[in-house]
Amino acid sequence: MTRNYDVAVFGSGFAGSLIAMIAKRQGYSVVLLERGKHPRMTIGESSTPLANLLLEELATRYDLPAIRPLAKWGSWQQAYPHIGCGLKRGFTFYHHEAGKPVETDPDHLHQLLIAASPHDEIGDAHWYRPDFDLFLADQAQALGVDFIDEARTEHFCEVEDGVCFELVSKEQTVGFQASFAIDATGPRGMLHRALQLTEACLPGYPSTEALYNHFSGVSLPNAQRGSDQEVPPYPPEQAAVHHVFDGGWVWVLRFNNGITSAGVAATVEVGQQLRLHEGEAAWNRLLDSMPTLKEQFATARAELPFTYMPRLSFLSSRVTGRRWAMLPSAAGFIDPLLSTGFPLTLLGVSRLAAILGSDLAAPSFESELQTYAIGTTEELLATSRLIAGLYANMSNFPVFKSIALLYFAAASYSETARRLGKSHLASSFLLHDHPEFGPLCKQLLERAMHVAPGKESWSLIQDVRQAIEPIDVAGFSDSSKQGWYPVNAEDLLKSASKVETSRAEIESMLTACGFYRAEVG
Repeated sequence: MTRNYDVAVFGSGFAGSLIAMIAKRQGYSVVLLERGKHPRMTIGESSTPLANLLLEELATRYDLPAIRPLAKWGSWQQAYPHIGCGLKRGFTFYHHEAGKPVETDPDHLHQLLIAASPHDEIGDAHWYRPDFDLFLADQAQALGVDFIDEARTEHFCEVEDGVCFELVSKEQTVGFQASFAIDATGPRGMLHRALQLTEACLPGYPSTEALYNHFSGVSLPNAQRGSDQEVPPYPPEQAAVHHVFDGGWVWVLRFNNGITSAGVAATVEVGQQLRLHEGEAAWNRLLDSMPTLKEQFATARAELPFTYMPRLSFLSSRVTGRRWAMLPSAAGFIDPLLSTGFPLTLLGVSRLAAILGSDLAAPSFESELQTYAIGTTEELLATSRLIAGLYANMSNFPVFKSIALLYFAAASYSETARRLGKSHLASSFLLHDHPEFGPLCKQLLERAMHVAPGKESWSLIQDVRQAIEPIDVAGFSDSSKQGWYPVNAEDLLKSASKVETSRAEIESMLTACGFYRAEVG
């Protein structure tokens, strides 16, 4: 007996469930397949303004009203207070020197604060993936998607009019045939293994590894972060907190259910020094070298066994076939740094959904898939160049901060353009195909790989500031802000011409998205 579907989606993380729901809304018969079982922990938990906007766009375009509230902290808390998440008001970076605590830093030399929203109501969120992924899988089933978990895929092959495979569970082995298959199983996932695909090179990117867990009992830090008179642009711990040190960084994400996600990503050389493969012992060694973090985790308890990833970065040599495609999360993974994974994946969901909107038998279908594959690979390579430049300068924090602004300037420009209905101005992630900014950004990142401290670093920082100015709608090229960047309406208003619009249209956009709501009272 063979079960037949139009679309088979492998992997029921948030992206797999989302594309399954969209395909169902488009009129396809859909099966969603899962090797494991919900709820489960997975890496990748922190959303961004661009990711939330993309989620909102997809929910609106494909009539998914249950998903739309998840795009903002305020609407999430009102609609689904039982689904764990964490308030994310921005991106916080602290630079650590081995063995030294993070102390008062009135000139912000060792910190970078990038606000992502003006108030909590429209803030971003950390997604507590055990709850979040389960909710989306349940929503997919409620829409009529067939869901099968705790089953592994075997004997996957391509045939003339689709794909064939067997699904093996405890009870039985069942044959399946589908007109189209989508892989949402993550890096080195199902299709990569089943088709014995090779890994592609990430030029200039360092080999990295990671160790992470969920913790309870993590305290708020006591260390001063600025002068006593200053008010930061948002509470610094209500953010994706990055603790940067030479050769690696630690993330700390707080959820509203008492759980804190924390982990370290580092070059293989640093990982070997810390012996990350030893799990909890390695984590404790890391904390010993970072007194401020050690204080935070003094009473913390690991909730799960530590997860060690010996090979963090990944790029598949193929992204699509005649009748299959990988979502960006399965085609490649770079690093949790800057939370690039969510917007990359949601852009891929949006593009693949548009392709599915046409007839699977249309003559243009294969060429559209090829275009999707090229774009996905180019965006993953662009992301790897950015993250490689950051890793190369973790001991040179002024340059690290400057390189990070390339990302934030591109992301804020993209979000603004999309909110104004001008997505053609920002068609690619990191604006890598922008005729001026794209090549200039690539040149600057190549320089960053080998920049020396001192005069050479200062020259690069100045050139970055000049490069982002034409796309800067958030005040990142203003050196007087000294590493603290609030969300300021005036920055957007005076940049209206950069996104081919007027101050009045910017005002209308800000009002529509709830920018001013918290200022009342």
